[in-house]
Amino acid sequence: MTGRVRGAGTAAAAALLVAGVLGVQVANGGGEFEPLRPADACVERDVTAQADGIEGLTESLVLLGIDGAACRLDVSRERLTLDLAQPGERTDAEIDALRAGLKDAVVRMEEDGTLPPSSELVDEALDSSDLNGFVKGAIRLLPDSAIDSALKTDDVLTRAIDDLDLRELLADLGDGDELNQQIEDAVTEAVKASLADRLRNLV
Repeated sequence: MTGRVRGAGTAAAAALLVAGVLGVQVANGGGEFEPLRPADACVERDVTAQADGIEGLTESLVLLGIDGAACRLDVSRERLTLDLAQPGERTDAEIDALRAGLKDAVVRMEEDGTLPPSSELVDEALDSSDLNGFVKGAIRLLPDSAIDSALKTDDVLTRAIDDLDLRELLADLGDGDELNQQIEDAVTEAVKASLADRLRNLV
């Protein structure tokens, strides 16, 4: 009998506790449920890359680029990510918006001072290039000022974006989680190739 009374008392106490918590929530406006709205892609946000070097640069570029594309298409970044992950051919509007968004990201990063000088990217680009050892050595002997004067990072990035086959790149997406990584990998390789090609002409 005592056990039953104790059990009933515990249940009553739990019910009172839940009621009390709900009462506090309602008193503070918690009774009004509003689903979370996706963030407005047209509102600029700060992004922080997890990687360093060219990889970190393209990570930030892609995050901002997808925001820009979503803004141009008047959808949330989440909606755009889901749409691009769907099977089927991408529309011209999606391809154009993504390319324009990436280019807008270059402009924004140039304006806010987050684009590194090209001299900081040279070693990484040379390491992955197919240039011969003599040419690589000669380029590494060039002063940073000469490299930065001849190669502007924003120009290198813009050319790399122009060279991307975005339609083919997006054709093999398995899901939305792959979108950023797949574009980042492609942009990273394009930037390295663009840098190496233009560095070749400096020596």
